[in-house]
Amino acid sequence: MNTYKVTLTQEERDQLTEMTRTGTHAARKIIHALILLNVDRGPHNTEKKINEEVCKVLKIGMRTIDRVKKRFVEEGFDAALKMAPTSRVYDKLVDGDMEAHLIALACGEPPKGFARWSLRLLADKLVELRYAEDISYETVRRTLKKTNLSLGK
Repeated sequence: MNTYKVTLTQEERDQLTEMTRTGTHAARKIIHALILLNVDRGPHNTEKKINEEVCKVLKIGMRTIDRVKKRFVEEGFDAALKMAPTSRVYDKLVDGDMEAHLIALACGEPPKGFARWSLRLLADKLVELRYAEDISYETVRRTLKKTNLSLGK
Protein backbone atom coordinates (compact mmCIF):
# COMPACT_ATOMS: atom_id res chain seq x y z
CA MET A 1 0.00 0.00 0.00
CA ASN A 2 1.26 3.48 -0.85
CA THR A 3 1.97 5.89 1.95
CA TYR A 4 1.23 9.49 1.13
CA LYS A 5 3.19 12.31 2.72
CA VAL A 6 1.33 15.59 3.17
CA THR A 7 3.52 18.69 3.09
CA LEU A 8 1.69 22.00 3.51
CA THR A 9 3.03 25.49 2.88
CA GLN A 10 2.52 28.19 5.49
CA GLU A 11 -0.19 29.81 3.37
CA GLU A 12 -2.08 26.51 3.12
CA ARG A 13 -1.78 25.98 6.87
CA ASP A 14 -3.10 29.49 7.51
CA GLN A 15 -6.01 28.91 5.15
CA LEU A 16 -6.89 25.58 6.80
CA THR A 17 -6.60 27.06 10.29
CA GLU A 18 -8.89 29.93 9.32
CA MET A 19 -11.35 27.45 7.83
CA THR A 20 -11.51 25.38 11.02
CA ARG A 21 -11.96 28.43 13.24
CA THR A 22 -14.91 29.92 11.38
CA GLY A 23 -18.18 28.04 11.38
CA THR A 24 -19.19 28.79 7.82
CA HIS A 25 -18.04 25.58 6.13
CA ALA A 26 -19.51 22.10 5.80
CA ALA A 27 -18.61 19.68 8.58
CA ARG A 28 -16.88 17.27 6.22
CA LYS A 29 -14.75 20.07 4.80
CA ILE A 30 -13.68 21.07 8.30
CA ILE A 31 -12.82 17.45 9.16
CA HIS A 32 -10.71 17.21 6.01
CA ALA A 33 -8.96 20.44 6.94
CA LEU A 34 -8.24 19.12 10.43
CA ILE A 35 -6.89 15.89 8.95
CA LEU A 36 -4.52 17.81 6.67
CA LEU A 37 -3.35 20.03 9.52
CA ASN A 38 -2.65 17.05 11.76
CA VAL A 39 -0.88 14.81 9.24
CA ASP A 40 1.28 17.59 7.80
CA ARG A 41 4.97 16.60 7.62
CA GLY A 42 6.19 20.00 6.42
CA PRO A 43 8.62 22.29 8.21
CA HIS A 44 5.82 24.59 9.43
CA ASN A 45 4.19 21.92 11.60
CA THR A 46 5.59 21.82 15.14
CA GLU A 47 3.73 18.75 16.42
CA LYS A 48 3.69 15.76 14.11
CA LYS A 49 1.06 13.08 14.75
CA ILE A 50 0.60 9.61 13.39
CA ASN A 51 -2.63 8.49 11.74
CA GLU A 52 -3.77 6.48 14.76
CA GLU A 53 -3.62 9.57 16.99
CA VAL A 54 -5.54 11.66 14.47
CA CYS A 55 -8.08 8.85 14.13
CA LYS A 56 -8.73 8.81 17.89
CA VAL A 57 -8.83 12.58 18.34
CA LEU A 58 -11.15 13.32 15.40
CA LYS A 59 -13.17 10.10 15.88
CA ILE A 60 -12.91 9.11 12.23
CA GLY A 61 -11.68 6.01 10.44
CA MET A 62 -8.19 5.32 9.22
CA ARG A 63 -9.58 4.89 5.73
CA THR A 64 -10.86 8.49 5.71
CA ILE A 65 -7.42 9.80 6.62
CA ASP A 66 -5.83 7.71 3.88
CA ARG A 67 -8.33 8.95 1.28
CA VAL A 68 -7.80 12.61 2.19
CA LYS A 69 -4.02 12.21 2.11
CA LYS A 70 -4.16 10.40 -1.24
CA ARG A 71 -6.39 13.04 -2.77
CA PHE A 72 -4.13 15.82 -1.49
CA VAL A 73 -0.99 14.23 -2.95
CA GLU A 74 -2.49 13.17 -6.27
CA GLU A 75 -5.00 15.93 -7.01
CA GLY A 76 -3.94 18.92 -4.92
CA PHE A 77 -5.00 21.13 -2.04
CA ASP A 78 -8.45 22.14 -3.31
CA ALA A 79 -9.41 18.59 -4.31
CA ALA A 80 -8.64 17.28 -0.82
CA LEU A 81 -11.20 19.68 0.67
CA LYS A 82 -13.95 19.18 -1.90
CA MET A 83 -16.59 16.54 -1.52
CA ALA A 84 -16.19 13.62 -3.89
CA PRO A 85 -19.13 13.33 -6.27
CA THR A 86 -21.24 10.29 -5.65
CA SER A 87 -21.31 7.56 -8.23
CA ARG A 88 -24.46 6.00 -6.82
CA VAL A 89 -27.46 5.94 -9.14
CA TYR A 90 -30.95 5.73 -7.71
CA ASP A 91 -33.83 4.10 -9.56
CA LYS A 92 -36.76 6.39 -10.15
CA LEU A 93 -39.69 5.11 -8.10
CA VAL A 94 -42.41 7.12 -9.82
CA ASP A 95 -42.48 7.36 -13.60
CA GLY A 96 -44.57 9.76 -15.65
CA ASP A 97 -47.49 7.35 -16.01
CA MET A 98 -47.77 6.69 -12.28
CA GLU A 99 -47.36 10.40 -11.56
CA ALA A 100 -50.26 11.23 -13.88
CA HIS A 101 -52.46 8.62 -12.18
CA LEU A 102 -51.46 9.94 -8.76
CA ILE A 103 -52.35 13.52 -9.68
CA ALA A 104 -55.67 12.43 -11.20
CA LEU A 105 -56.43 10.43 -8.07
CA ALA A 106 -55.50 13.32 -5.75
CA CYS A 107 -57.67 15.75 -7.72
CA GLY A 108 -60.62 13.37 -7.68
CA GLU A 109 -63.15 12.62 -5.00
CA PRO A 110 -61.81 11.04 -1.79
CA PRO A 111 -63.17 7.68 -0.64
CA LYS A 112 -66.45 7.59 1.26
CA GLY A 113 -66.05 8.51 4.89
CA PHE A 114 -63.12 10.87 4.24
CA ALA A 115 -63.24 14.61 3.68
CA ARG A 116 -60.06 14.64 1.56
CA TRP A 117 -57.19 12.46 0.41
CA SER A 118 -54.35 11.82 2.82
CA LEU A 119 -50.91 10.76 1.70
CA ARG A 120 -51.40 7.31 3.20
CA LEU A 121 -54.77 6.90 1.49
CA LEU A 122 -53.22 7.85 -1.85
CA ALA A 123 -50.34 5.41 -1.36
CA ASP A 124 -52.74 2.60 -0.43
CA LYS A 125 -54.99 3.38 -3.41
CA LEU A 126 -52.03 3.30 -5.84
CA VAL A 127 -51.13 -0.16 -4.56
CA GLU A 128 -54.77 -1.28 -4.65
CA LEU A 129 -55.13 -0.14 -8.28
CA ARG A 130 -51.83 -1.91 -9.07
CA TYR A 131 -50.01 1.17 -10.31
CA ALA A 132 -47.23 0.20 -7.90
CA GLU A 133 -46.32 -2.95 -6.00
CA ASP A 134 -45.31 -0.96 -2.96
CA ILE A 135 -45.07 2.80 -2.44
CA SER A 136 -44.62 4.84 0.71
CA TYR A 137 -46.59 7.91 1.62
CA GLU A 138 -43.31 9.83 1.64
CA THR A 139 -42.76 9.05 -2.05
CA VAL A 140 -46.31 10.25 -2.71
CA ARG A 141 -45.57 13.47 -0.79
CA ARG A 142 -42.37 14.14 -2.76
CA THR A 143 -44.13 13.52 -6.06
CA LEU A 144 -46.99 15.85 -5.20
CA LYS A 145 -44.61 18.50 -3.91
CA LYS A 146 -42.59 18.31 -7.13
CA THR A 147 -45.78 19.02 -9.10
CA ASN A 148 -46.81 21.85 -6.71
CA LEU A 149 -50.02 19.98 -5.89
CA SER A 150 -51.22 20.46 -2.32
CA LEU A 151 -53.74 18.19 -0.63
CA GLY A 152 -54.64 20.95 1.81
CA LYS A 153 -56.46 23.12 -0.74
